[in-house]
Amino acid sequence: MIKDFLIIGIFLVAAFVFSMIVLLVASVVRPKKPNKEKLSTYECGVETTGPTWIRFKISYFMYALVFLLFDVETVFLLPWAMKFKVLNLFALGEMFIFIGILIIGLLYAWKEGALEWK
Repeated sequence: MIKDFLIIGIFLVAAFVFSMIVLLVASVVRPKKPNKEKLSTYECGVETTGPTWIRFKISYFMYALVFLLFDVETVFLLPWAMKFKVLNLFALGEMFIFIGILIIGLLYAWKEGALEWK
């Protein structure tokens, strides 16, 4: 069993090292010639009017976070459902606890108005 985790650890370290090498090489070979046009704010090809550093509504991000919460839920539910016949009653209880926590999270988001489009 430790061999399986060792392989996963090696892949994680290799992925981290590879991504750092790619970022380092990209920072070395990219052109570094900033000018006024490159440093200007760009919005869909239209010149900006007013201040460019404004606050965005948090509701957009709340929708994304709630979506990710329940999208990740399916990642945990699918393997459990595939092995349901092999698992015992303890695993069934654990899944009910997991789903219960997610329902509490949904009710909290609903109560706080995270699902309301204003």
